[in-house]
Amino acid sequence: MATLTKPKKIDIADTNIAGLGTDLEKKVRLEAAKTEKAWEGVGQKVELKVWRIENFKVVPWPESDYGKFYNGDSYIVLNTWKKPDEPKLYHDIHFWLGRETSQDEAGTAAYKTVELDDFLGTLPVQHREVEGAESALFKSYFTELRIVVGGVESGFNHVKPEEYKPRLIHIHVNKKKPGQNITGLYIKEVSISYKSLNSGDVFVYDSGLKLLQWNGSNASGQEKVKAAEFVRKVSSARKGLATITVFDEGDADSAFFEAIGGRGPVSPPLSDTVEKKEKKLWRLSDSTGELKFKLEAIGKFGKKLLDSKDVFIVDGQQYGIFIWVGKSCSTLEKQSSMKTAMEYLKKENLPMDSSISRVLEGGENEAFFSEFDN
Repeated sequence: MATLTKPKKIDIADTNIAGLGTDLEKKVRLEAAKTEKAWEGVGQKVELKVWRIENFKVVPWPESDYGKFYNGDSYIVLNTWKKPDEPKLYHDIHFWLGRETSQDEAGTAAYKTVELDDFLGTLPVQHREVEGAESALFKSYFTELRIVVGGVESGFNHVKPEEYKPRLIHIHVNKKKPGQNITGLYIKEVSISYKSLNSGDVFVYDSGLKLLQWNGSNASGQEKVKAAEFVRKVSSARKGLATITVFDEGDADSAFFEAIGGRGPVSPPLSDTVEKKEKKLWRLSDSTGELKFKLEAIGKFGKKLLDSKDVFIVDGQQYGIFIWVGKSCSTLEKQSSMKTAMEYLKKENLPMDSSISRVLEGGENEAFFSEFDN
């Protein structure tokens, strides 16, 4: 019997938000969006919606699984919200790419994100999210953000606890930074080895019928409590058949290290601090007849520098990279904006998985405006 082979995984450096295109292309996309069943009724009230890309199709993700993402897949997340005492609805559209997703899936997610944008009126803010480098805004949607190994072709077959393939789970509570509403829990499967450990977090070895919780010496009380809740939830899902054992780093934890293949040096706690950097405002313009990308301001700058005739890229301090598209900018400027942002990451030696958001003039959100001084 023939077996399915998943296409080669994507190179994050190659991902982007689909080009904005010409007015004609916008109309074609809008007509296509009107026939997409997944978009029926969405964006009309305050709510969170999640879809997964399956064989080029947009498939609703079960609400019971919101916050759980498979690293072999791509997803679209729509958050519809409004400000207090204001009837207007706002939209943030994120496409999330697992590290093992395919080029086809990532490309479909990017294209469908633009299609959903068209369907909602082209004012939503679009965000590219990459596994492990999710934005604070994206994390804020979920009380538990869990990354699971696998994907759409893995089948998700239910197996008996004793048949589970062992896994090591990293549990981390994000430290809340000023002005951010961060999810309480980030859960991700990691390689089964002491090299995956750090003394600032909690790790759980799951072999199906045995759950071994290891608390790093610098893990917070909140992390220990959240991890214990997670472990109890897992055991309950297995009808209470899985035994739970808790170890503290250095306190008779040899059984835990034996389970993960041996003891070794444990890394220090992960740092939640972000290196302070100067903000930069760049202008992308073809007003001279040639497309040019130049530094407009550094350090402190105000919104008055934004010009409707051009595209601007903000390299901020809190929320990654923003692309601001002026209402009167040219088609070339629009089409070149994401490519320019990706090239900027390379040139500045910034992580290629950095969060990139695209906003249209008139559809800016608070995160974008927070990067300006006045």
